[in-house]
Amino acid sequence: MKKKATIKDIAKLAKVSATAVSMALNNRPGVSKKTRKKIFKIARKLEYQPNFIAKSLISKRSYTIGFILNSITDPFFPELAKGIEEYANQRGYNLLLCNTKRSLEMEKKSIDVLRSKGVDGIILATAWKDDPNIKPLIEEGFPFVLINRISMDPAVKNKTNFVVIDNYRGGYEGMQHLYRLGHARIAVITGDLNTSTAILRTDGAIKALQDYGVTVDRELIVEGEYKRDVAYKRAKRLISLNNPPTAYFAQDDYMAVGIREALYEAGLRVPADVALISFDDTIIASLSGIDMTTISQNKYEMGAMGTNILIEKIENRSSGVVSQLILEAGLTIRKSCGYHQTGYVRPAVSQSG
Repeated sequence: MKKKATIKDIAKLAKVSATAVSMALNNRPGVSKKTRKKIFKIARKLEYQPNFIAKSLISKRSYTIGFILNSITDPFFPELAKGIEEYANQRGYNLLLCNTKRSLEMEKKSIDVLRSKGVDGIILATAWKDDPNIKPLIEEGFPFVLINRISMDPAVKNKTNFVVIDNYRGGYEGMQHLYRLGHARIAVITGDLNTSTAILRTDGAIKALQDYGVTVDRELIVEGEYKRDVAYKRAKRLISLNNPPTAYFAQDDYMAVGIREALYEAGLRVPADVALISFDDTIIASLSGIDMTTISQNKYEMGAMGTNILIEKIENRSSGVVSQLILEAGLTIRKSCGYHQTGYVRPAVSQSG
């Protein structure tokens, strides 16, 4: 059997101390970029595998973090999970995943299960606007980070670490794009309105209409719950109105697929008859034949950044600091809004408020 490589083996070949190797492999400061690169190259060549059992006994940590998500079938989460897992692995941590199926009760159960397994910290991508499961974690000082969502309770929000996209701005820009293409009767299929993402995206969309002087028709703002089948049903009802929408804004790509199905069943073509814009820019949006214009967010980066914040908390490097990152939203233009077919684009207005 091949002998396992040790830190001392790497140190000998790299001509540095074992301490320097340990610092580099654990992503700690004090090692130059050139030396760090050399150490990693040797470690890969020797197929070095850290001894997590010994490491855990010394540090009193499990080197495992938990990731709680809403729906494993939602195409948003795989890329987010990839960013979390790959960055965690680089830092020497393993990942345990829990799927709540959009249930607050299941979220609580998942937190309890992960903590019983001895995880060092938890990443939550499930937080509701008034999530009762967050406050106990804050009170206990247990390391956790919210990704993609936040608590809307100011007392909780100010004490919570999170990484999110600028959902308000994303909602604004999506609605602005449709209006500038000539649409004024625009339906908004929201996500679950118990979540910060849906609330902020809706608020941003409404503010865009107000800035352009368009009367907000509440009949055209319906909840799709971030579910494809629910969005399909809501779109069917909107299509049947006496004065149906000429454009739809879905608050995620998954719901956009359901809306698109309803439109095609009604004999309506996208974008020739109806414009459709979505949110997230998952792989679905870029598929040939769908070519969805969407508000994009870097899911991989969001996952990696959130994991970095969590590990810093676990390792007590920033225990007294609250890290709150809001990433920029971007409009990715494809074909589903007919942008390349129209000859008229209304002028933009600056966002206020």
